[in-house]
Amino acid sequence: MRTSGNSPHTSPHPSGPASPVHGFPRLTVALACADGDWPHAGWPAADDPYVGRAIQLKRPFLVPAGADVVVLRCAEPLDALAELGGAGAPVIVVSPHRDTETVVEVFRRGAGYLVEGDHCTCMLSSAVVGATVGHTYLSPSACAALRDGVRGAPEQGDSAEGLRELLSPREREVMELLSTGLGAQEIGLRLSLSEKTIRNNLSNIYAKLHARGSTDAVLRWLGAAPVVRT
Repeated sequence: MRTSGNSPHTSPHPSGPASPVHGFPRLTVALACADGDWPHAGWPAADDPYVGRAIQLKRPFLVPAGADVVVLRCAEPLDALAELGGAGAPVIVVSPHRDTETVVEVFRRGAGYLVEGDHCTCMLSSAVVGATVGHTYLSPSACAALRDGVRGAPEQGDSAEGLRELLSPREREVMELLSTGLGAQEIGLRLSLSEKTIRNNLSNIYAKLHARGSTDAVLRWLGAAPVVRT
């Protein structure tokens, strides 16, 4: 994508391309702050093993072709996502909104969601890494908002329960952890299973739930998406 119209400001410590750490190529993040400046001046840290560079964008938000992930900090997530348009890279929203309607809609649009003040910079780095492999990350308050929405809508909870019966006990354990914002590697550590085994479980789960990926599967698991009847 063209980057004219932006005046990127990189974080102060990197002076060149991000170098790999333990064989992992460090990532470049585009910071799109719709309201004020980026509050974490020291992120990413010089020794961050995963994120090597942050580029702050100015309006209009035109995402550089080299950006691996976009972090969109905004007061009104839905408006800001519409303004961002086709980013060409995974998006993580950082916003103070924690109501169910907003969180679910952001999630439906395929973006991760970190509630402002509900995450640390280490969690942000983890979310960035997860986004590059298709994992949609939620901070604890965002997960709670989704769960509260399901509890407040019994008909959705009933539909979700019907889907859960399609899964084996192990697959239910995997989905329970996936819905809290964990990735395949973290789930494997929790269940003492290999990451490959977890990914195989997830493939089976997606097929059973008629889900297109982790975002769709979690929405169905929580009863926050229409259920495909079989």
